[in-house]
Amino acid sequence: MLQLRIICPADRTDAVTALLRRAVGTANLVVLPGAGRDPAGDLVLCDVAREAADELTDELRELRLAEDGSIVLQDIAVSLSQRAERAEREAPGEPADAVLWEELSEATHEESTVSVTYLAFMTVAVMIAACGVMLDNAILIVGAMAVGPEFGPLSGVSTGLVLGRLREAGRSLTALLTGFAVAMAVTTLFTLVLDAAGLFTPDMLARKNGLTEFVWQPGHLSFVVALLAGIAGTLSLTSEKSGALIGVAISVTTVPAAANAAAALAYGDLQELRGSGRQLALNLIGIISAGALTLLVQKTLLERTKRRERALAEQRAAGATGR
Repeated sequence: MLQLRIICPADRTDAVTALLRRAVGTANLVVLPGAGRDPAGDLVLCDVAREAADELTDELRELRLAEDGSIVLQDIAVSLSQRAERAEREAPGEPADAVLWEELSEATHEESTVSVTYLAFMTVAVMIAACGVMLDNAILIVGAMAVGPEFGPLSGVSTGLVLGRLREAGRSLTALLTGFAVAMAVTTLFTLVLDAAGLFTPDMLARKNGLTEFVWQPGHLSFVVALLAGIAGTLSLTSEKSGALIGVAISVTTVPAAANAAAALAYGDLQELRGSGRQLALNLIGIISAGALTLLVQKTLLERTKRRERALAEQRAAGATGR
């Protein structure tokens, strides 16, 4: 269950409470007249089932509460209420399948900002991966994959495209490309510095049949894995199964490919540079495509479930009226 907290102008309180009373999946309605100070208005509290929250939020936005008041949704850790349990049973679909599009948009927006922290994580991840590539150390490669923050902007692009918010998609794409560009530039200098210190040598990059040779040799399976990772990552975001993101992070070759490209650029190895670039591009395109497709499927299924439940509710109401 989620708690819905609304500050609304007093002249719209009746409309809001009427909406919450007739909505499926709501319980425990509370109205505190005049409690709002900034913005001024009435405070309305209500518990709502997760699977009913998205449609309810859309209806509240139509009352212009986002402009003239406030709409907040937050998780309820524990709810001991039979009314809430009944509301959750009546809500269409399953909580695990519900998608809160505004929540997803906010999450991806937060992770798609070109901040110092984001650039630092991306740069450190690519530098660790460069050490893994040069030392042919798979453990370092896996560690770098887990550190990389690139899935946030990737999911932001997919979400923006599906919701038709092209400005958000463009911002996420800018953050993604900027992060990789800065990280690769710094890692190229990092490689040259360690080469001057005698810690890296061209022979280390040119090693054949190593454990990390896959990084710059993309194949059809590279794209397949990227598609699967995009599906798993998107499902983990929409279902709040955040633990799955770690598995997604260490299954794609974005950060290692960027690191190998940076090292290849430092040593002028055009073959590995081109191969790493293709590997990086395949993974980025695959993850974005699979993420967008997954969101489209989820959106279609949720809309179908809502239409079916709405039709059943109308039938029940018509039957009750007939009696």
